[in-house]
Amino acid sequence: MEFLYEYGLFLAKAVTFVVAALILLGSITAAAGGSRERSQEHLGVRHLNQRYRDMEKTLREHLKTPRSLGQRLRRLGRKQDDKKTSPPPDPDRSRIFVLRFHGDIRASRVENLREEVSAILTQARKDLDRVVVCLESGGGMVPHYGLAASQLVRLRDAGLHLTVTVDRVAASGGYLMAAVAHRIVAAPFAIVGSIGVVAQLPNLHRWLKRREVDVELLTAGEYKRTLTVLGQNTPEGRAKFQQELDEAHALFKAFLGRYRPQLHLDTVATGEHWYGEQALPLSLVDALSTSDDELMRLSREFDLYEVTYRRKQTLGKRFSGAVDGALDRMMRLLGRT
Repeated sequence: MEFLYEYGLFLAKAVTFVVAALILLGSITAAAGGSRERSQEHLGVRHLNQRYRDMEKTLREHLKTPRSLGQRLRRLGRKQDDKKTSPPPDPDRSRIFVLRFHGDIRASRVENLREEVSAILTQARKDLDRVVVCLESGGGMVPHYGLAASQLVRLRDAGLHLTVTVDRVAASGGYLMAAVAHRIVAAPFAIVGSIGVVAQLPNLHRWLKRREVDVELLTAGEYKRTLTVLGQNTPEGRAKFQQELDEAHALFKAFLGRYRPQLHLDTVATGEHWYGEQALPLSLVDALSTSDDELMRLSREFDLYEVTYRRKQTLGKRFSGAVDGALDRMMRLLGRT
């Protein structure tokens, strides 16, 4: 026990030192680069139909076996002709804008998503153009994913048909986003659902009490703090904490009821998750397919444009973001923020 006690103290000191060092280095780096910090924005657009055509032509040509120099020259000539005669996009045909969202616990890519959505809304034609979002996320913090879902609501409110494809996972906050879509397409073994809310934190009060360490916590407002890491938790605090989780869950279900009224929420809003094959009869998804098959199928009828927004940041900004991420993950281990 004495060894564990000493080791625990050493580990606590080491973590404290590392965190302090990271904060100090981040501040120094950010200050040094502050005078020359200029974020460079870039909106990329790629015509996916042309990409599929190029792939098809490349493979078709390589499968042929030219037997003479003349055949090789004729093949080269055909390639040059193909480049010259590639048909331009039909301006009267419906267009599909393709977005990709890979979510972490803080839905940190929501800033890119909001810019991509804004760009699409400047050009999209109501009731004619469509949007496909290739979504991958296991969920995370409620406000962050609420904002991400709201960005997709902007597309739907603008009169654009919205499809979400899920290849691996769209659970919890990820499914909150997917539910906005008119149509959800999932791979057979993709994980969907997990319609619930969870929060946990350790409590060190008894350990500190044995070491004769007092923790003073002062609040203005009865429920400014419910459960704590260091102080003594009360039944009233636990009850209020549970009430807050129940309220978030009720908002989650109300949101799903608005956009997917076909769901039987008493069955699916239990916090469980399902694979695509199981989710289809529960109306959690509308079809089984991979995003690749879905996009290739749509490319035969529509012009597909992949829209990607990126902001190039300075080294100081990236380092500060990494420090913030490390601190955020540590706080997540200790409780809610």
